[in-house]
Amino acid sequence: MYRLYDYLPSGNSYKPRLLLSLLGIEYERIDVNIMKGETRTPEFLAKNPNGRIPALELEDGEFLWESNAILYFLASTGTPYLPAEPRLAANVMQWMFFEQYSHEPFIAVARFILMHTDENHPRRAELKDKMKGGYAALDVMEKHLHNRDYFVGDHVSIADIALYAYTHVADQGGFDLAPYPAVRSWLARVSDRPGHILITDH
Repeated sequence: MYRLYDYLPSGNSYKPRLLLSLLGIEYERIDVNIMKGETRTPEFLAKNPNGRIPALELEDGEFLWESNAILYFLASTGTPYLPAEPRLAANVMQWMFFEQYSHEPFIAVARFILMHTDENHPRRAELKDKMKGGYAALDVMEKHLHNRDYFVGDHVSIADIALYAYTHVADQGGFDLAPYPAVRSWLARVSDRPGHILITDH
């Protein structure tokens, strides 16, 4: 059985937790509180030397880390969440790289700042740039989804799961999704899937 080292509020941890639920795969969830420094202990660093969650312990005792790599691993064994056709598979990876470089650093970080700092904290000065970058990412997503149900092909993929994780709680980072009807419709389609769980579910 897999073991997922997880922190419930984290969108990055939510990604594999959501996919595991959608796939109906049983696993053991182990809570690691990042706010208490639990990813920086020698015990955890032996699992992930980068000191971050999530980390997935495989059945052979090896560890896999980085949320999108875990998604790829879980989806790559003949599931519908990763297309077999190489070009479509590359499109999935394209959007997963977009999520990590053009989406998560803005939307997720703005959410973290608002959730974990008060209005006088020095990190609040970052919010203007985070909001600008986050809205730029949402603009790209809205344009792409204008005439599509999902990011790649006609079925939800791990590209959708990667982008869904922080987009569906973007309001917690101060983002207004009202001007993004295609994004909101896409969020509803993903959330309506059997096996969907909330970010705080385990």
